[in-house]
Amino acid sequence: MNAPSDEWIQKAEGDFISALREYRARKLPNFDAAGFHAQQCIEKYIKALLQKYHVRFEKIHDLLALKELCVSFFPELELHEESLGYLSQFAVAFRYPGESAGREHAKRAVKLMKELRLILREIKSYCRIKAASARAAAQLRHALS
Repeated sequence: MNAPSDEWIQKAEGDFISALREYRARKLPNFDAAGFHAQQCIEKYIKALLQKYHVRFEKIHDLLALKELCVSFFPELELHEESLGYLSQFAVAFRYPGESAGREHAKRAVKLMKELRLILREIKSYCRIKAASARAAAQLRHALS
């Protein structure tokens, strides 16, 4: 795993913690922020994968657009289009006056974040194992030659 990819994951984990903290707050919960950080967590995990695969991406927050960039190496992400679409709305829609996320919005956002995070972490781990296996195979070939 490369350093820029690690940085994306560190930022994603910060958003994960912030989403949970805002959703679980007993006094003055901020459901808009819980949804926003849930969206940001998944956005950053996807960007970590894109970074790992050397796929260029713009500074966008649309999870569906980012998903399209992943299809060539992670087609299973297509199965989560509805979840990604739901989370995408938290990047902008609830951030400004006129709309507010309620407890149920935030509950669903946090649930989807947890599910997608696990999937993305598994893919990231698979990439790391695959890379380590490739390095080990190369070392073995070199040792045998």
